[in-house]
Amino acid sequence: MGRGRQGTKRFWRWRSNPLRRREDIAEAWVVLAMWLLVVVGGMTVGLVAAHATASTLDRQRTDRHSVHAVLLADVPRPASGKWSSGDKALAKVRWRSPDGSAHVDRTLVTPGLRAGSRVVVWEGGRGTLVTEPPSATEATLEAAVMGGLAALALAGSVCAAGAAVRRRLDQRRMAGWDREWDLVGPKWGHRTG
Repeated sequence: MGRGRQGTKRFWRWRSNPLRRREDIAEAWVVLAMWLLVVVGGMTVGLVAAHATASTLDRQRTDRHSVHAVLLADVPRPASGKWSSGDKALAKVRWRSPDGSAHVDRTLVTPGLRAGSRVVVWEGGRGTLVTEPPSATEATLEAAVMGGLAALALAGSVCAAGAAVRRRLDQRRMAGWDREWDLVGPKWGHRTG
């Protein structure tokens, strides 16, 4: 069964039509610009955000290194019976940097360790304690997520702006129809209501 004359006409806003208004043409260009910005801009913003995130996380992996530290005091277990392996407690540790300088600071360690126990801590470029850098797989995943979120943020803002413009065009279209009806309506004579 063919689509016939009732089928949807593609690109109808750009075709010559006596019923087409300036607002219809403007809406067609707005929709085209929205799609281009969402596809091309979203892809560009996503790739830039993913690359920036990946380079930042790569820099963290090269700047941070693990060192062995010694606990300076016992780390008691929590008093409550609700303890999981993911719980950590703050404790004071001492370590030597690769250059030989001694440092003392507080870090999170597993509860229940005794003074003198050796723990692994991560040191930044300035000799301060930092968090463990993400692995290469975690960094890749995080970069992909950040790129996707940046692309979605751009797409959402473009769609919101496009919807606002299209709403304004609809308001102008409706106002034009009201003006024309005010001109044509009285010529019809009989009114209902």
